[in-house]
This record gives sequence, structure tokens and C-alpha cells, in this order.
Amino acid sequence: MGKSSKGYAQARELFDRKTQYSLEDAVGILKQMPTKKFDESVELALRLGVDPRHADQQVRGTVALPRGLGKSVRVIVFAKGEAASAAEEAGADAVGADDLAEKVSGGWTDFDVAVATPDMMGTVGKLGRVLGPRGLMPNPKSGTVTPNPAAAVEEAKAGKVEFRVDKQANIHVSVGKISFDADAIRENAQAVLDTIARAQPSATKGQYVKSATISTTMSPGIRLDRSAVGA
Repeated sequence: MGKSSKGYAQARELFDRKTQYSLEDAVGILKQMPTKKFDESVELALRLGVDPRHADQQVRGTVALPRGLGKSVRVIVFAKGEAASAAEEAGADAVGADDLAEKVSGGWTDFDVAVATPDMMGTVGKLGRVLGPRGLMPNPKSGTVTPNPAAAVEEAKAGKVEFRVDKQANIHVSVGKISFDADAIRENAQAVLDTIARAQPSATKGQYVKSATISTTMSPGIRLDRSAVGA
């Protein structure tokens, strides 16, 4: 615990908490921070000027990271027939219908993404108590309810990530690993920031992006200049 605290303090000395940095400079600072014994994720955190209680101010979408996520993404698919076969060929980690639903209903959630064909949503909808709290419920808006599950599997495996504003108007998104080179982290982060900027609801009043930070799993957050978010 002492080593972590010391590393955190050393990381804090590399930047000014009150300064807003360009994305390029912020990533450069992250790369200078003391390394941990594991490959930390790099994460973006944004606070938005929206009211998530209103349907017309929801912010949600997906973005394909140009440099990938740097980790193996486990994808399951609820499908039958040809769609199931295509999903298996695309590399899905588990494919099934009622049998897969029964396994998940029993509490199995050893996967990162769940995909379903439209005809399976009657069955998958019953799994809301298991999938919902974990953010794993297939949804048409995220491209995980689709008649072409094979394409969804390939996109997820390649580094497609989903973002969604929470009840406090915050968004958290992983954009890679600290072992990535600086350009890869920056490109992934910029792709996410640009997509969130384009997702601004028309009903938004005032400042859309109130704050944005970038950090690793265990580092302090570095404030980003709002211009990095297309504001």
C-alpha cells in the first residue's frame, strides 16, 4: 500500500491539478508516471451538462477505437440457425439460444459483450436482472441487437467500445493500455472525444462538456482542455 501511495504522489508532481492540458501533453504526462506491476488501462472521464432524467438528453453511443483496446474481448451471442453459425465463425466465445440464456440466468457473466439477434430478445429480455446491472444487456443503439451478429462480434473483438451517460451525467470510457505508445493512446482518446462531441443532444442547454480528465487505472486524473473534446 505504501508503494502505491508513493507512486501516486510522484505522479501528482508531474502536473498542475488546476491546469487544463492538451490531449497530447496529458498523454505525455501519463507516459512519464511510475509504472505498476500490471498494464494499467487508460481511461477518459467526462462530466456533461445534460440532465439524464430526460430522454431527450441521453448521451449514448459506440466508437471503434482505431488502435484497439489492447485486451481480449469476450463476446457471447444469442442466436439460432445460420446467424449462430456465422457468429461462431466470427470468433464468438459462446453462442446459443435457450441453453445460453439458462446459463446466464444462473449467474454466469464471464464475458464483456452480449449480442443478440432480434428474434432472441424475447428470451434475452428475461435476463435483465443479471445483464442490466452489469451494463451487458444487448441494445439496438449500441449495435448489439442485430440480424448480423457476426459483424457485431468482429467489431467488438477489434476494439469497439460503448459509452453511456450515468445518472450523475458522467461518462467513463477505456481507451487502451498504458503500454500503448503515446500516439496510439491519443488517437483512441480523440476518437472517443470526437464521437461524444457529435452525440450532443439538441436539447442541451449551456455548456455541454463541463470537464474531462484522462488517467490510468491507479493514477490521478489530468484535466483536459475543453478544445480537445470538440467544445
